[in-house]
Amino acid sequence: MSIMVTRIEDHETRLREIDRVVEWIRETVQNAHQNGVVVGLSGGIDSAVVANLVKRAFPEDSIGVILPVKSSTKDSIDARAVAEKCGLHWIEMDLSVSHELIFDDIKIKLDRDLNGRARITDANLRARLRMSTLYGVANSLGYLVAGTDNAAEVLTGYFTKYGDGGVDFLPIANLTKREVYEWAKVLGVPQQVIDRAPSAGLWEGQTDEAELGVKYNDIDDYLEGKEISDAAKARIEHLYNVTAHKRVMPPKPPVEAQE
Repeated sequence: MSIMVTRIEDHETRLREIDRVVEWIRETVQNAHQNGVVVGLSGGIDSAVVANLVKRAFPEDSIGVILPVKSSTKDSIDARAVAEKCGLHWIEMDLSVSHELIFDDIKIKLDRDLNGRARITDANLRARLRMSTLYGVANSLGYLVAGTDNAAEVLTGYFTKYGDGGVDFLPIANLTKREVYEWAKVLGVPQQVIDRAPSAGLWEGQTDEAELGVKYNDIDDYLEGKEISDAAKARIEHLYNVTAHKRVMPPKPPVEAQE
């Protein structure tokens, strides 16, 4: 694997890195001939950091969108706290009814209860509805959509294809999970968000590490070239291999060679 990150230890260097990424966001949007940035606010640490970055990059042309789908009320409360703390304009759109209509219609048209596929179908549909809504907002404003995946999530493919993986750029994709927490402290993310267990909020009690089957510390150590247990290494490399399709364009048939 070629994915590797270098951890930034020095506080002043970290501040310079934040400024550099903020400037990169500006350039990315300007090069795309767009006006600003929209980011989905989940109430989690990753979207909180990205919210702060896009607000710094475009103080007047950035917006956070809170998109509950049968979600915990705490998710929305924490998302609003993030936006209000950094001064980011936000809107909230509940997608629960839309999700239920589509999910139920799928089951009716297929004439089956989906059995063991119900949970993953439900979860991925939530992520894809959020993506579609974010692009609806972005297109209306002439904005780009900022993604919130960090280096650990990119490595393991811990994102929904064409869901939270469907974005225009990834400002924190070079950061390990622990670096995300360090940046959160520098940026002034609310403590209630920093203290949350990492979770995609896809179902009650869901946590990232339980679903991944490996600790973020192990993934971060792997990314930094440190020694980890054989079991953790095997799990990380398995996740990387089975999610390879998420990190490339869809395949197409090879062009027939000309004689």
